[in-house]
Amino acid sequence: MTNKLILAIETSCDETSAAVIKNGDTILSNIVASQIKSHQRFGGVVPEIASRHHVEQITLIIEEAMKEAGVSYADLDAVAVTEGPGLVGALLIGVNAAKAIAFAHNLPLIAVNHIKGHIFANQLVSSLTFPLLSLVVSGGHTELIYMSGPDSFEIVGETRDDAAGEAYDKIGRVIGVPYPGGKHIDEMAHLGEDTYDFPRAMIQEDNYDFSFSGLKSSFINTVHNARQKGEEMDANDLAASFQSAVVEVLVDKTIRAAKDKKVKQLILAGGVAANKGLRTSLEEAVRKELPGVELLIPPLNLCGDNAAMIGAAAFVQLEKEEYSDFTLNGQPGLSV
Repeated sequence: MTNKLILAIETSCDETSAAVIKNGDTILSNIVASQIKSHQRFGGVVPEIASRHHVEQITLIIEEAMKEAGVSYADLDAVAVTEGPGLVGALLIGVNAAKAIAFAHNLPLIAVNHIKGHIFANQLVSSLTFPLLSLVVSGGHTELIYMSGPDSFEIVGETRDDAAGEAYDKIGRVIGVPYPGGKHIDEMAHLGEDTYDFPRAMIQEDNYDFSFSGLKSSFINTVHNARQKGEEMDANDLAASFQSAVVEVLVDKTIRAAKDKKVKQLILAGGVAANKGLRTSLEEAVRKELPGVELLIPPLNLCGDNAAMIGAAAFVQLEKEEYSDFTLNGQPGLSV
């Protein structure tokens, strides 16, 4: 088999990333520049600041990715870039960089869906086996996606309000942990006990959808009421109780969907896939209830936004010669 190399670019939110991927499953380089410190004082990502950082970083990151991979533009078979979903200003930086490279070096241009990228991050760990079910959990998305093949995506369940990662960040602000809150809440949860009875929204309903706004409101009201009364609350117990409520619903619905869909493989994907509580609970549940199903969880460095996952997803399109032209634009509301 002839080796096929893809230069991939990811700028959908607050990470500027470029990677060179061989044959859709081997990372030759994966460079990520994070902007977390620039956004921390605002308690969330400021789109204008994110875009400006991408402008400053993009050419440097691409050069570093090419240098680390030890390849030239003449060695590449295609350029891939995230077209959406994401912040429109941020997406445009990556899209225009990819278009410029594709035009200058006469390379095919491949537009990649960011959510598909998160799923295909697992292909950099092990081969995907179909049919499979993917639980995609991030700051902006919480979805259960059924795949009968590498280019077939069916959303069988999704959040009706807040994404799980979004809820983590919001309650993180309430108990005073730095942005992004997920990592800190996860660490605190392992030091506390599930002592507060927070709701497990929609867990009994006969569907695979999620809802986290009620849980978030319950958490905020519990904390505010205690503060007004001058009562002391254990922050670690609050974190543990919140995380238990989130993880229980995610795992319960995922296991049910996997059983109903009779999948061969279950995949965890997205930024919240780095959550230790979720990883552990899902591993235990699969071991007990889905003994014949393989569980894939990406390493921590492939959970957050990165270009390697975009290159992995793009390989499917490269093989089918599904290319974009130079009218390609950022699609902030893109769905799978």
